[in-house]
Amino acid sequence: MTNFVHGNQIKLLRNGAEYFPALVAAIDAAEHEIYLETYIYQADKTGIKIGQALMRAAQRGVSVCLLLDGFGSKDLPLSYIQGLGLGGVQVMFYRTKISPWSLKRNRLRRLHRKLVVIDQKVGFVGGINIIDDDDVPTDATPRVDYAVKIEGALLQALHASVHKLWRRIAWSQLRPIAKLRASLSSPKDLNRDGVKAALVFRDNIMHRRDIEDAYLAAIQNAKSEIIIANAYFVPGWRFRRALLDAVARGVIVKLLLQGRVEYFAMFATHAFYSVFLQNGIEIYEYRKSFMHSKVAVIDGEWATVGSSNIDPFSLLLAREANVLVSDKVFASELRLDILKTIKDGATKITHEDWRHRHFAGRFASWLAYGFLRLFLGLIGY
Repeated sequence: MTNFVHGNQIKLLRNGAEYFPALVAAIDAAEHEIYLETYIYQADKTGIKIGQALMRAAQRGVSVCLLLDGFGSKDLPLSYIQGLGLGGVQVMFYRTKISPWSLKRNRLRRLHRKLVVIDQKVGFVGGINIIDDDDVPTDATPRVDYAVKIEGALLQALHASVHKLWRRIAWSQLRPIAKLRASLSSPKDLNRDGVKAALVFRDNIMHRRDIEDAYLAAIQNAKSEIIIANAYFVPGWRFRRALLDAVARGVIVKLLLQGRVEYFAMFATHAFYSVFLQNGIEIYEYRKSFMHSKVAVIDGEWATVGSSNIDPFSLLLAREANVLVSDKVFASELRLDILKTIKDGATKITHEDWRHRHFAGRFASWLAYGFLRLFLGLIGY
């Protein structure tokens, strides 16, 4: 069961344009320690700016711990990593074995979450990697993505999670282990009147289905509206059934999905279009640019922002982190932003249009879905 706690200040951040300045400001204000985890870190303008802020903090005596995924950040130049190290930043990689010839599931268990914790006073959670917003095709506008800035009661659980993973990776790589600092904020200092929110993690030990179960519980309790904006949407049977049951109860269901295909496996999303459209689920494809969002709003009160896609890689394999927020003001802000994205850059897919779509496109969707099912079977899922 999801553990919601009061006493939080949650600020929605849209795209890197809002996230990166807030992150740099928080890093520059750090006094004791910084933990930053990300899937992709590129040494572009954004990566250099964040790296410079981390090195400035380290030179002030702040303990700076940067944990990168071995696959997502595999192209980060060694010279840049060494430069961070010389600047006092401690850098480690999560699972560096990325051989494409191996079907071992461990190779696919990636660090996909994007978390930052600074002095146990401020944190960031979302889907935004350390990469330029405009790292998209030249004809496209900046990608669409979200993060949240967190202050308050959730920081204790967020700090415990990043510190525990850092210690585990450091131990496995025979690296010095940072000492756990005493809490810099006592519970009595926290504002109990803040927003009610929860942290939901996914790992391969104790929290295998926590994020999916949180979604399912909210969907099954939905009374009026479900809006989901998700970049890689290949839901399992339970998730699909929950959405169809919601529509049958009279709930309006809107899906904002990625319209630009980045990988062949993304065609698998289309395999569910017919049954969804036939049953009244509204589908919108964002084609103005790349949409990297992993957010949802239900009944104008329950909202989530995080790193987890609704596909087998996020829900069955990767380490993920989402924030759940139970607050009408926050949910309304996120809902309006999703609807604006739909209005400004999405195309509505109708059942009639999809039924008359070129046969090759529909065949590719089922081929991709079959390939994905086969692949998951080969690795034991």
